[in-house]
Amino acid sequence: MQERHLFEYAVIRVVPRVEREEFLNVGVILLCSSQGFLQIRYTLNEERLRAAFGDLDMEELRARLQAFEKVCAGRREGGPIGQLGTASRFRWLTANRSTIVQTSAVHPGRCINPLETLEKLHRDLVL
Repeated sequence: MQERHLFEYAVIRVVPRVEREEFLNVGVILLCSSQGFLQIRYTLNEERLRAAFGDLDMEELRARLQAFEKVCAGRREGGPIGQLGTASRFRWLTANRSTIVQTSAVHPGRCINPLETLEKLHRDLVL
């Protein structure tokens, strides 16, 4: 039997008007510490986003999500946060904030393959 690994994930949401608490799910971020895995998957369905939030700046949104990617990757481009350990980067990305890009509460689970789990969560919760 294959070993199951503890993972944590959060859904990435676009919240253009924080005071209205309306959002659309656009991605998922998943951490599996035992595997050194921290990745994000997102999809910007521009038609859907514009229908819900007509004046949304797609380029700004794209830039914010790319910043999440850089922090996940742990590269120098991720700035000082990108230099932290995997779990610390995940905690920073999933911290409560009141900006256009927010995350849900963090949820735990167990998986055999974190990449497959990330892809499944992305399909189920975003697409």
